[in-house]
Amino acid sequence: MVKINEVAEAAGVSISTVSYALSGKRPVSEATRHRIETAVRELGYSPNAGARMLAGDRTHIFALTEPFRRDTHAPTHMAFVLATAIAARQNGYDVLLLTDEDAQAGMQRVAANGLVDAILVLDVAPDDGRVALARQISTPAVFIGIPDDHDGLICVDLDFEAAGALAVDRLADRGHRNIGLIGQPDIAYAKSNFPPRVLRAVEARAAERAVRLGFRSAGEVDASAAAVAARVDALLDGGATALVLHATDSVHAVVLDRLRTRGLSVPGDVSLVSVAASFDMSTLAQSIDVIPLVPDSSCALAVDLAMRALTTEPPASGLHLIPPTYIDLGTVGASRA
Repeated sequence: MVKINEVAEAAGVSISTVSYALSGKRPVSEATRHRIETAVRELGYSPNAGARMLAGDRTHIFALTEPFRRDTHAPTHMAFVLATAIAARQNGYDVLLLTDEDAQAGMQRVAANGLVDAILVLDVAPDDGRVALARQISTPAVFIGIPDDHDGLICVDLDFEAAGALAVDRLADRGHRNIGLIGQPDIAYAKSNFPPRVLRAVEARAAERAVRLGFRSAGEVDASAAAVAARVDALLDGGATALVLHATDSVHAVVLDRLRTRGLSVPGDVSLVSVAASFDMSTLAQSIDVIPLVPDSSCALAVDLAMRALTTEPPASGLHLIPPTYIDLGTVGASRA
């Protein structure tokens, strides 16, 4: 590995002059800078992160803390990881992925060692242990998700409350007075922040619009096809004329298949709306009206806030909510009840 003294020797300058040229902390003549840059390029020199931090420079690395657990829905989570990595790269940053199931451990490690300039927090739980840690460390942290206790934090997320209300409004406006909600598995309502927010929003708007609501989770830990089909049957047999889906693509596929098995058409017999889906609707047998959760939007905003946190005018703490967008794909019709 090439060392800084070798660069200094090749350029014919002192080690401190090389450091000043690379960090920009003191002015260096154009001719001297050119010699140093040539030596750096020819020798393949790259200053290590620890040395840069000692010099007060940036590492140009963000940590992304995303604990992988047994119940993690990998496609959704990896979509956010990829979107964050792309947004970071567009800002000249690389991403260090922290997958420790004990999420605080990895976050504490990189903060203590000065390995990263900022930390982006994914898979946020309602009572997330990383909240207290974010308040203790000097490294800026941006949460992609909203824990229950978010005072003093910078949080980015889709406005799930507005999304849930929008789904109910679209159905109620078409005359539906009995709707069903098929949600995430039960475990998600204890470990994730957004499923409870969608459920509460749908319940509240249904009450405001005098709409009867039936809720069924997609299962306990996993959403089996048999369990989802049984829940569809229960809601339809209870008089539901429309279903709101807040679930994975596989659950959507089971719902469509169950409706076909029962000889029901969409939207002729049953209307469907998907809330906060992060997958491509065209992968389904029939595309469904959707209020999408777009990882690119949340992650790009989070990276932008992290970049601003490194300036002399960092963003104020608070919630940065992305307004929902309704995409009409023709699966909501007038109620026939």
